[in-house]
Amino acid sequence: MGSRTTTRGFNREGLVPARRTADVDYRLARQRMIDAFEKRLIGSDLVCDAQPMLLRNAEHCSTPTSVDCPICAEHQVRHVTYVFGPRLPAHGRCISTPKELKRLANRQGEFTAYLIEVCLGCRWNHMVRTTTLGNY
Repeated sequence: MGSRTTTRGFNREGLVPARRTADVDYRLARQRMIDAFEKRLIGSDLVCDAQPMLLRNAEHCSTPTSVDCPICAEHQVRHVTYVFGPRLPAHGRCISTPKELKRLANRQGEFTAYLIEVCLGCRWNHMVRTTTLGNY
């Protein structure tokens, strides 16, 4: 799961900017969840529980990845990006293009972007990382 960046510092497999020092990375929590599932300490109902809106966003507004789903291994996960901040809806905004994200990142105020991986096959979902955006 290495960070692959393109020009302007954006990650190829997600719309949030390339890793920054203030990011919160959830890889360890993700691995703990996967390990618990593989050891049958938790059932699929607890790890494959994506809500309908998240699944719709994963289908229509996400970024495809080359990462196989860690639960079903039949599909590749997709990255969904939500941004929360001033003058955005209370439920945040699902970002679907780099242009839209760049526009938000250049606005006045502090925004938080959440990158979530989702499997459309088995409904696995997990937070990948969070980062801050904006001019503050």
